[in-house]
Amino acid sequence: MTDPTTSFLTHRRLVGLAVAAQMLFILAVAGAGYATTALGRTITLRTTPVDPRDLLYGDYLRLNYTISQVQPALWRGPEPPQKHQAVYVLLQPTNGAYEAAGVYATEPPAAPDQAVLRGWVTDSWRQGIRLRYNLERYYVPENSGAALEKAGARRPLLVRVSVAPWGQARITQVGEVRK
Repeated sequence: MTDPTTSFLTHRRLVGLAVAAQMLFILAVAGAGYATTALGRTITLRTTPVDPRDLLYGDYLRLNYTISQVQPALWRGPEPPQKHQAVYVLLQPTNGAYEAAGVYATEPPAAPDQAVLRGWVTDSWRQGIRLRYNLERYYVPENSGAALEKAGARRPLLVRVSVAPWGQARITQVGEVRK
């Protein structure tokens, strides 16, 4: 026969461990975001924003980067890219922002002035490859999304992205191009 006190203490320890594991997970997710910003390399991308309003979440920008659709000639994989395939985009600075220099199936080496951004193929056809980076949605303060969308309609916006050495990327700033 089991002792009710021992059973209660065992159950209480298990619940405590479950709560501690959940807290550690939440802290790790938040820490990874801060570490990406603190330790990552900052690059600048060009984008055009669309759809600045969501009834549930408020103002946000859906960002369409110049590196979101690339020419098939930039593909450097052994076989044609497949939908949902993870890819690595080699970026190099061009006229104040980073542009795609190649799309690879495996992570390529990068020169000191280049950066590598991980993405996923959303579509591939003869004229292009459409890519997603999980950087396509950026939430902005209430009632400021329309102004950024209007500015982006006139000319591309610049997006500063911090890319961590382990590949995680995070948007740090969205703003107008200054001339």
